[in-house]
Amino acid sequence: MENLPIFLKLQQRPCLVVGGGGVASRKTQHLLAAGAKVFVVSPEIDTSLEKLKQSGQIIHMQQRYDENCLEGIELIIAATDDIALNGAIAEHAGRQNILINVVDNPELCTFIMPSVIDRSPVIVAISTGGASPVLARLLRTRLETLIPSSYGKLAALIGRFRNKVKQQFPEMQQRRRFWEHILQGPVAEMLYAGQDKNALALLEKQLEQGSPDIESIGEVYLVGGGPGDPDLLTFRALRLMQQADVVLYDRLVAPAIVALVRKDAERIYVGKARDKHALPQKEINQLLVDLAKQGKRVLRLKGGDPFIFGRGGEEIELLSENNIPFQIVPGITAASGCASYAGIPLTHRDYAQSCLFITGHLKDGSTNLNWTALVQPQQTLAVYMGTHGLEILSRELIKHGMAETTPAAIVQQGTTSEQRVYITTLKALPTIPKQHNVKPPSMIIIGDVVSLHEKLAWFKSTKVIEK
Repeated sequence: MENLPIFLKLQQRPCLVVGGGGVASRKTQHLLAAGAKVFVVSPEIDTSLEKLKQSGQIIHMQQRYDENCLEGIELIIAATDDIALNGAIAEHAGRQNILINVVDNPELCTFIMPSVIDRSPVIVAISTGGASPVLARLLRTRLETLIPSSYGKLAALIGRFRNKVKQQFPEMQQRRRFWEHILQGPVAEMLYAGQDKNALALLEKQLEQGSPDIESIGEVYLVGGGPGDPDLLTFRALRLMQQADVVLYDRLVAPAIVALVRKDAERIYVGKARDKHALPQKEINQLLVDLAKQGKRVLRLKGGDPFIFGRGGEEIELLSENNIPFQIVPGITAASGCASYAGIPLTHRDYAQSCLFITGHLKDGSTNLNWTALVQPQQTLAVYMGTHGLEILSRELIKHGMAETTPAAIVQQGTTSEQRVYITTLKALPTIPKQHNVKPPSMIIIGDVVSLHEKLAWFKSTKVIEK
């Protein structure tokens, strides 16, 4: 190990930045974030440093650097573009045993500025010893996806209870087991989901049990898997997918997304096709409760967003009645994802000022849709689960005043490498599934915005135009 990782307390400690450009400004911001008292030496400073000067956050010494500038200084950052000057500053710092960082010259540094993930009071620092700052930033980006933004709140909560836990469990091993349960269970997840009061109450309750081997409390994660492309998953969705013990997944969840679930997690298929359910909805609701009561972390993985035609509300209602902890992770809904990947904006100043999300999953050939509300000028219709009801949809929209020539599109397997986009008119829309064997998952978009597809399509997919 060439460099020893340490964290310096710089609150109100005098630090010097030599330089007045963009690099000096970024380094100054880092020092200010750590609470340092910052002096900047440079004949001129850029706009961002000038703002810090005017607000009193830094002290600007408007002069050229000389060794007298080091009086009383405890840390230096040399951020000039003058190689000779940077070398002289490093020499002066060495003589006075002052810590120094010379930007882009690790050979002259006595400390390295790492790439930082700030979840205060949790701080993660990544360094390549100055060999490759770009690599350090890439590593930081990857770690950012794994570390929830609420880690700081979790650390602060633990800090509040350290003494209580120490009194309750005098042995180190007992305390370790207790904190492992807390950090990997519902208390932590409640904090991540913004349920601070519930997390505090549960932590106090578990501490009162008096045993480090806490009875396991299950929880449910209702997660939106998005329209198909795994890259569209949220950070939180990926994290929960990796820690679940069991996953219940739908038919419309792309296989590539199911594959991202923890490898040893139990997988239960509960998909529903038209008139064919692997498991009735009531049984799914009860299964979530039963698995959670067994102490398992249950992932309910749905295509799109669970609260947009996903029956997520029905599932969490029973969880709530049974006092099962749960959290909801929104996903990119099919209308948004498929439209974006097909180059069809759902709204546009010149074409549509509103968009309606409707379900076309019809029962017994009938529907309760408000046709008058659907047939409005400059409005886009995004139809979910509608391929089997296109004849009724087309007929009724035309009957209630929508033009037969209104542009329409079917986006099959949107956002994936198998995406196909069928462009047609409202009148011809019912003929597309029969002619091209269109199957779910498919999204239907009706409105003048569909005409923009030719100009705005950016994602490589098969396109079929039928007029």
